[in-house]
This record gives sequence, structure tokens and C-alpha cells, in this order.
Amino acid sequence: MGTHNINFSEQFEFTGKAKTLSIVGIVLGVAAIAYGFLSGLHERTFANLLLMAYYFACVCMSGTFFLAIQYVAQAGWSASILRVPQAMAKTLPIASIILIVIISAGLYSHNLYHHWHADGITDIKSPNYDSIIANKSAFLNVPFFMGRMVLFLGLYSIFSMMFAKLSYNEDLAGGLNSHRRSFKIACVFLVIYGFTTPIFAFDAVMSLEAHWFSTMFGWYNFAAMWVSSLAIIAVMLILLRRAGYMKWVNDSHLHNLGQFIFGFSIFWTYVWFAQFLLIYYANIPEETVYFAKRFEYYKFWFFLNLLMNFLAPVLLLMDRDNKRGDSKLLIVCIIVLVGHWVDYYQMIMPGAVQAGENGFGVIEIGTAVGFVGLFTFTVLTALSKKSLIAKNHPLLQESLHHQL
Repeated sequence: MGTHNINFSEQFEFTGKAKTLSIVGIVLGVAAIAYGFLSGLHERTFANLLLMAYYFACVCMSGTFFLAIQYVAQAGWSASILRVPQAMAKTLPIASIILIVIISAGLYSHNLYHHWHADGITDIKSPNYDSIIANKSAFLNVPFFMGRMVLFLGLYSIFSMMFAKLSYNEDLAGGLNSHRRSFKIACVFLVIYGFTTPIFAFDAVMSLEAHWFSTMFGWYNFAAMWVSSLAIIAVMLILLRRAGYMKWVNDSHLHNLGQFIFGFSIFWTYVWFAQFLLIYYANIPEETVYFAKRFEYYKFWFFLNLLMNFLAPVLLLMDRDNKRGDSKLLIVCIIVLVGHWVDYYQMIMPGAVQAGENGFGVIEIGTAVGFVGLFTFTVLTALSKKSLIAKNHPLLQESLHHQL
């Protein structure tokens, strides 16, 4: 591909149908949430808010992780598509604030995290005393819990903004200074991210069922958030290319993303099955109760999770042409994104909603639609602020001529 046909100042215009649909989605989401609270289904509504806010924050965090991986690996193939994960990374502060507000409101109302945050649960004189929770109270207490949440999301957001700022400085000044700084910052970020994301998953999701514990849970969540962000990047690139933008994105770029989605879907399944097998084999009551609850009340979602997140991407992306064809890859990515909503649903609902009060309907669909609209609006707004290509990236020419 010659570079003489590329408009290095090309900018995305966030107008028309995309903007209208995103706003409509937000309005529908607000209406569904209001319906949930007015109907008295507070636990279920809070659980759906946590699910989607966590999903929103995770894919934006993983956008930052994508940038860091590319800088540390000195990857050339991705240099021309970095604006998409940068837009996701720039949205992380908004996603972080929303998640923190929802968790804080849930703690205050006792609708979320009631397994460890309830009156008298750590007081030995109280009828609500729970010895297991009392032994974990040094870690599971509101100040330390919220402090970790703010610290982790705050750090991720700072690094996200630093990557975006350095990339834009590179556009203006050229040279290698910004790229070298990005490399150093990415090395620091990956160390912090690697140690803290499991704890973040423990806090946000696993502590909903505080009697249960799995050391694999953090990596299970990492695999889910990473493959979801890869799917979103692929979807955005395909739709942008269809809309006439980023014409330099070719089938080889999509092939790379398809390979990652294929590989990490298998990795997600490996961690899921390893966690399940160890708990099944050990047959310890306080461990097996986690899966027993999901078999009893969420059996459909349990098996749908495996179908959408393992069988679908593996079978459909095994063929090379399917990774390179935007129509088939788009279908797989949508399946994966919905599939990981199912994954989070069966992770969060059994611990956040009392047995017998679970359900599926307007609240679940409406909340999901609302956050999809919010994600679309915020990310595409961020994407529209700068040119769609990092024109002075030192490895840009390798990306523009990328062929597999």
C-alpha cells in the first residue's frame, strides 16, 4: 500500500445515526434503571448496574493495556490503529467514576456486598455474627475496600491519559522522545496492572460471595476483559472502515486481532475449566457451593457462557479466511461481547441477588442497552477529537504495509 493516498489529518465526525442511536440507548437505559428502582427490585437493579459499570471499566482498562503491550513489544503492525484503543483509554476516567459511584451507592444501601457488609456481621455479640467474614474483615472493610478501588482505577486512568497525551505530542513534535517515554511508562504500567487487576476483580466481583475464594478468579476476569476489549477494537475498526474512515486498515490487521481473539478465548476457557475442575475434584462444601448455586438457578446461562465464549469463537475463527473477512469477524466479535455479558451475569447475579428473586427482562436488557449507548457516545466523542492516525509514530510505515 502506498502512503501517498493516506490522509494523515483524517478525523472522525461523530454525527448522524451513530450519535442519535447512542443517545437513544442512554435514554432507554435510564428508563430501565428507573423502572427497576420504582418496581422495588433494588437488588436486581444494583446488580445490573454493577455488571455493566464493571464491564464498561474493564474494556476501557484493557484498551490501556493494549497500548502498553504494543509499546513494550515495539509492535509495528498496530501503529496505524492505536487511536481506537486510545479513545477507549481516554474514556476510562468516566467509566471509573461511574463504577465507584455505583459501588458506593450499593454499599450505602446494603443491596450490594451484603455478604460482608451488613450490620453486626463482624461483632461477636451480634446475632448476625459470621466468623468467616470476621476473619476477613482486615481486608473486607469499607474504608480499605473503597480506598483500593479508588487507588487502582485512579492509577489506571492516569496512565491512560499519559499514553494519549504522549501520542498527541508525538503528532506535533515528531522524533522519538514521546515514543521512548511511552515505552518506559508502559513498562511501569504493566507491572502495576499485573499485580493489581486480580485484586480489583476480587474486590468488585468475588467479594459478592465473600465466603468463597479462588486464586484463579483474577486471571479468569483478566482473560474476559482482555478478549472483550480486543473484540470491541475489531468491531470499531470494521465499522469505521465501512463508514469510509481508516482505509489503511487491511485484512492483515483484522487477522491479527482475530488471532488474539481466538487464542485468548481458548485461554479464558482454560482458566474457567481449571477453576471448575479443581473445585469439583476437591469437593469441599464451601468451594462447591459456588458452582452448585449456578447449576441450580442459572443452568441455562452457565452452559450458554461456554457456548458463546469458547465454542463459537474457536469454531468460527479456526479458518484463516474468517479472521480476515470483516463480515464473519464482526459476527464473532458480537457473539464474544454478548457472551462475556453472559459471563459477568452468571458471575455477579447469584451473589448479588437472593435466590428466587433473579430474573431476566426489561431491567437487564435496558441497562445493557444504556451502557452500550454510553460507551459508544463517550468513546466516539474521544475518537473524534484528534486525527485517526498517529502520523509520527516511528513504526507507522510497517503498519501501513502490514501483510500476513
